[in-house]
Amino acid sequence: MPLHLGLTGGIGSGKSTVAAMLVGQGAVLVDTDAIAHGLTAPQGEAMPALVREFGPEIAAADGAMDRDRMRALAFTDTSARRRLESILHPMIGDAARRQADAAGERAVVFDVPLLAASSHWRQRVHRILVVDCAEDTQIRRVMQRSGWAEDQVRRVIAQQTPRAARRAIADDVIFNDDVSLDGLRKHVQDLWAHWSSLPAVPASTL
Repeated sequence: MPLHLGLTGGIGSGKSTVAAMLVGQGAVLVDTDAIAHGLTAPQGEAMPALVREFGPEIAAADGAMDRDRMRALAFTDTSARRRLESILHPMIGDAARRQADAAGERAVVFDVPLLAASSHWRQRVHRILVVDCAEDTQIRRVMQRSGWAEDQVRRVIAQQTPRAARRAIADDVIFNDDVSLDGLRKHVQDLWAHWSSLPAVPASTL
């Protein structure tokens, strides 16, 4: 059975860059954030259920989920976050499974920001790769790329799984502080070579 790799990391860690490098090595990427965006886009599969649950104001003028409104609601109301997850997570899981099945014999990378908090996702992968960096690095990167204020970035980080908890579930960790792109690519290539040298995974593992 081909390798199923779980990839996770906090905001600003460089996880998406590592994901792209793994695709460059031949893996198929299953991006759960991208799936979630598709489900909540205009005419997205999740939109009718979201409107029923949260009211028509949760939809923006174009029919997509109003992300700013939903983010503010989820950050201030834990029950709203659970209700959102109860709608999206099963749909995301089904779509991810279909994409992985379509990969055939190629390795699959599941990019899952909430992997550390989900035993379901951990049971679906053979190995877990965590991309980690200092919180100050996360803040600097997100402010530079998104223009967010520092307190906004800190609030998002506070809502995410703590770094130590992510590292605790990892089979491999990339520490992405002050690493050049070439250095990061070399690290990814070395890990890929290591994984390729491991015994084949029995189909009954997952």
